[in-house]
Amino acid sequence: MTGDELLAVADAAAANAYAPYSNYHVGAAALLHDGRVFTGVNVENAAYPLGVCAERTAIAKAASEGVRPGDVEAIAITASPCGGCRQWLHEWRFERVHFRRADGTVATYGADELLPETWDLPQK
Repeated sequence: MTGDELLAVADAAAANAYAPYSNYHVGAAALLHDGRVFTGVNVENAAYPLGVCAERTAIAKAASEGVRPGDVEAIAITASPCGGCRQWLHEWRFERVHFRRADGTVATYGADELLPETWDLPQK
């Protein structure tokens, strides 16, 4: 699946976002190495810190089905990922991250390029 195709899936998912406060609907689509795709949306909450981003929703949905870091190939997001999500993308070892910039152009990076100084657990 190309980045554009995956982004189209994320666009479709964004319609299901729950964003009554910002009205900023974000969708994400995570592609696994086995071809499955898990979608997610942002879900807002009146207590703003309790909301969840679209990419974390997609990753959590995949994790609940037994997917683990390294099983993922690419993710497409309808907006630039926040700093916290960049750490999630790194930890889940996404090879490619596609997202739409504010000007409508599409960016593609490796997860490590988005967060060059990542936080990792110490090696034992």
